[in-house]
Amino acid sequence: MKKILITGGAGYIGSHTAVSLVEAGFEPIIIDNFSNSEKSVLAGLKNILGKEVVCYEGDCIDRDMMERIFSENDFKGVIHFAAFKAVGESTQLPLKYYSNNIDSLLILLEKMAKYGVKDLVFSSSCTVYGQPDELPVSEYTPRKEAESPYGNSKKICEDILRDYFKSGVNSRIISLRYFNPVGAHPSGEIGELPLGVPSNLVPFITQTAAGLREKLTVFGDDYDTPDGSCIRDYIHVMDLADAHVKALEFLFNQKDNFYDIFNVGTGNGNTVLEVIHTFEKVSKQKLNYSIGPRRPGDVEKVWANTEKINSYLGWKAKYSLEDSLRDSWNWQQKLRERG
Repeated sequence: MKKILITGGAGYIGSHTAVSLVEAGFEPIIIDNFSNSEKSVLAGLKNILGKEVVCYEGDCIDRDMMERIFSENDFKGVIHFAAFKAVGESTQLPLKYYSNNIDSLLILLEKMAKYGVKDLVFSSSCTVYGQPDELPVSEYTPRKEAESPYGNSKKICEDILRDYFKSGVNSRIISLRYFNPVGAHPSGEIGELPLGVPSNLVPFITQTAAGLREKLTVFGDDYDTPDGSCIRDYIHVMDLADAHVKALEFLFNQKDNFYDIFNVGTGNGNTVLEVIHTFEKVSKQKLNYSIGPRRPGDVEKVWANTEKINSYLGWKAKYSLEDSLRDSWNWQQKLRERG
């Protein structure tokens, strides 16, 4: 089987992508420093797949560790997730985000070039669009000044990849600009597992419903949207995982020196309050929430035009918002059962 390196592979999106890779006939190899994930994820993967996934505990900014991984494995490709990702925290700790998110990519590319690994799928973000002038956003929508250091770090990484590709290094690269991943594996064995206070909406919703959080705060109800709360494109994590497999398989069939960008979303936008009400409907739980002030770094509204990925990669989101929230709640309940 072709080995695929997944940096940050014990994280939320990485672990679900590991499942999709195995189901597609690949062998994922994980590196993770567990700064925002737990080792119990590896047990969840084993329960789903019936076998262990190889995992190196280490950091992508550790050159010696990355050298060891590349020297011990013959990788066919790499999926690079490893990054800090909390928008709010990035506005408070910008240097932490720039040093980690950029250095990890630079060291990864250095090792890929040394060992002749040319296929890379990069975890980018719709935050590179900033607050777009027109919606939905397509890959041809101009990138704007990022609303947060996190978003800017992704923008810089895309520029690095473009310059790397233009330099003539033997490479084939796709940047996937995700919208808002939600949901969990339908088995309830793996899901979003933020350490500390969640920075994303859905785990905060499920933790509030489970009694782990006193209440949920909606950051602003005075935006120019139907109900005043922010609009996002919420995509099920298994749909997102499938997009990574499709992107890799697409890269394998391209000529050398290839770079492209794809949005990964559902093509629909939902407000924060719509997500809350949909969760209450599927879970039959009444949420304790209140309206608070706007949060620094938040974009008012953004959702994807997905025509390009539908056409080029033959990928389309299959799960609904209700499916996503049902799976998220199932995951939260499984966590509670485990204690």
